[in-house]
Amino acid sequence: MAKPQQPDDTTHFGYRSVSSDEKAGLVRDVFDSVASRYDLMNDLMSGGLHRLWKRFTVNQAGLKPGNVALDLAGGTGDLAREFSKKVGKDGHVILADINAAMLRQGRSRLIDAGVSGNLSIAQVDAENLPFADSSFDCISIAFGLRNVTDKDAALRSMYRTLKPGGKAMILEFSEPSPAIKPAYDLYSFKVLPMLGKLIAKDADSYQYLAESIRVHPDQETLKAMMEAAGFERCLYHHQAAGIVAQHTGYRI
Repeated sequence: MAKPQQPDDTTHFGYRSVSSDEKAGLVRDVFDSVASRYDLMNDLMSGGLHRLWKRFTVNQAGLKPGNVALDLAGGTGDLAREFSKKVGKDGHVILADINAAMLRQGRSRLIDAGVSGNLSIAQVDAENLPFADSSFDCISIAFGLRNVTDKDAALRSMYRTLKPGGKAMILEFSEPSPAIKPAYDLYSFKVLPMLGKLIAKDADSYQYLAESIRVHPDQETLKAMMEAAGFERCLYHHQAAGIVAQHTGYRI
């Protein structure tokens, strides 16, 4: 599905057009608002399916003891926690997010889970990763790329910081099958904001999240963007009839 074109100095914030400089602050406000109830809302919104989708990403990552992994937009630490088990005491995982409130939630959850020693936390901008070239065996970003202002810059930054042979994994909402799209739209624009109002006391933020999914690049467009950033052997796997897609690309 074609996405609306934006002037060079503007970008999407849901269905709104805003200046590129403004979007980061607007996204920060959204996640500041929902951080404390983010995990509960994910369970309610997906019926718990987000856990299965993330488990697929963990399995596809193929991490081994001693590997180094970066989980971008890692929020409350679901992927980072599982990655830390895979890389073991000789490996390392960085849980990274641009939002301090989400990282506080992630730190608290990881402490409660007893994760320590091989995991660190960093507040970073995905568009300008503060890591050396060829640092990571695997970089993941789950349900976060659509909130990035300059997605092409983020993909290039991911590519630069991957080791040769390293893998990037992008788990994101995508373009669903036409057969389920009417029901999906009804759920997204009627049920989701209502849940946001009832559970998180914030209907507007969840309205934004629904809109942000609709203006995110579809499967083939995102694959082409990854290839333009330098990734090779790019492919994607549909989950839930295309509601979610797992994109993978390699730095060869």
